[in-house]
Amino acid sequence: MYSKIGVKLLFITVLLVNFWSCSEAPKTIEKIEFSTDYKFNSQIQEQIEKDTVAWKYQISAANYAAKGDYKNALLQWDLAMGGREQNYTTSEIDSLKALYKTVNAKDFIVSEAAKNQLVIINEAHHNSAHRMFTKSLLKELYDLGYRYVALEALGNGKYLDPELNTRKYPAQETGNYIKDPQFGALVRTALALGFTVLPYEETTNVNGKQREISQAKNIQKILEKDSKAKILIHCGFDHVLEGKHRSWEKAMAERLKEYTGIDPLTIHQVKYSERGNSKNNHPMLKAFDIKTSAVLLDKNDTPFKYTRREAWSDIAVFHPNTTYIDNRPNWLFTNENQQVNIDLEPIKIDFPIMILAYKKGENIKTAVPVDIAEAATKDSVCVIGLQKGNYEIVVTNGKESVKFDEVVK
Repeated sequence: MYSKIGVKLLFITVLLVNFWSCSEAPKTIEKIEFSTDYKFNSQIQEQIEKDTVAWKYQISAANYAAKGDYKNALLQWDLAMGGREQNYTTSEIDSLKALYKTVNAKDFIVSEAAKNQLVIINEAHHNSAHRMFTKSLLKELYDLGYRYVALEALGNGKYLDPELNTRKYPAQETGNYIKDPQFGALVRTALALGFTVLPYEETTNVNGKQREISQAKNIQKILEKDSKAKILIHCGFDHVLEGKHRSWEKAMAERLKEYTGIDPLTIHQVKYSERGNSKNNHPMLKAFDIKTSAVLLDKNDTPFKYTRREAWSDIAVFHPNTTYIDNRPNWLFTNENQQVNIDLEPIKIDFPIMILAYKKGENIKTAVPVDIAEAATKDSVCVIGLQKGNYEIVVTNGKESVKFDEVVK
């Protein structure tokens, strides 16, 4: 028989063997040749200091949005557009709440989409959360028979990415705004569900009225080939407006109605979304203090519209203020995305570094990353949002680069 000491030693040995066998092997980190057009924060700030153009903060907002830096993108847009604090009185807020109730935006939009053939939803080009929200609609819209996603942001004409629908993931040349990982996620999700993803942008560099006409006619061509087609159209800013536009006579949405005879369901995300400084949020957004994306319904269950003079969109979406987890937006870790902490200790290149996550099997030299983060020092906390799957993580400081595999279970 074993002595008590022998039994204890045997038990400890078994525990150690189990620990060693179950613990993860150290990651294999390899040096690679890699370059990227995504800009470090310091590069964006240097460009702001050098630029003298009036729209320099719009450029910086776009640069921050492209790399998934939501907070800085909003702050730069505030600098571009200005703003001031406005608030309703307590009695005004009480009156509004007596007139309207809030309902879940996604659920309401899906229920209305079931009654329509065309759904048009807009975005602000610096706002990744708008892309995340549109992505959240895709599964339910596909179940309703929608089979096309038309994106203003897709390159068209000589900039067309002809392999997109067969390659099944967006590349850097797919479209300028699509370099944002959240726009890339929208495209990937649409393709994975079975949507055909199509461009509709005008291709001859005209603007104003003619651009709206060309965009609408390009979408009309889809319906000429498939008259029963159900289409989700994701556009920028004013293209979603019905009625009379103050500058273009008619925006794309109204032109499309004119050419096809189909009245689209139009959804406006921009007006009632957060600003970089939440004090400058629209007073109506502040009045309802919503926690999840919402639509306002009156006593007849009619949705609150976005209106501007003689133009409108059928539904205004109210988006809540973002909270941050290790400086990343909380909504990044929704819709099956997990918080994945990247251990920076083994990274043996100079900081600051950029961390880019790619789906395993996609070309890391051309694909749009699944997520991007920047770390100023080795002591930084680096969190990225990934779904279950296999990934290649690329780390670069602009001069040296390494990569390693990451499995999310």
